[in-house]
Amino acid sequence: MTHYKQPVSVLVVIHTANLDVLLLERADYPGYWQSVTGSCETGETLVETAIREVREETGLDAGQYALTDWKTQNIYEIYPQWRYRYPPGITHNTEHVFGLQLPQPAAVEPAPREHLGFRWLAWQDAAEKVFSPSNRAAILELPGRAIRKIPLVKTLSISRMTIPMSHRP
Repeated sequence: MTHYKQPVSVLVVIHTANLDVLLLERADYPGYWQSVTGSCETGETLVETAIREVREETGLDAGQYALTDWKTQNIYEIYPQWRYRYPPGITHNTEHVFGLQLPQPAAVEPAPREHLGFRWLAWQDAAEKVFSPSNRAAILELPGRAIRKIPLVKTLSISRMTIPMSHRP
């Protein structure tokens, strides 16, 4: 029995609160950079797929960080040279986008069969470097989706305030 890939996948943008983005260089196409991606396996939820793919491609445990489903789907045509991996007649894939926020850039262990290396880049640079239009669009959404650290604002404590006579009731 032939084992086909399901035409449902995840894209996981791994980033920090400071909007540094992890990119992986593809082993099959050196010079092509991307976020974590991968197809769902039979019986797997989208979240389970995201967690598995992050672990397989980077060695990171997504359960230790903030994984969020962006509730975004991209439908794209599967490149003709890859269609043999899917059931006959399948020409399109539905990609579900997730974000995984780490406290700071971390060293990862790229899967050697899939990736040659990794880089952490500022989100703007990462968006320019990826080859996939849906990956680029997801990275460009990052400033509005990341859980940003809000700087504490020092407040003045006023123990006594004088109101001019002209403003008193």
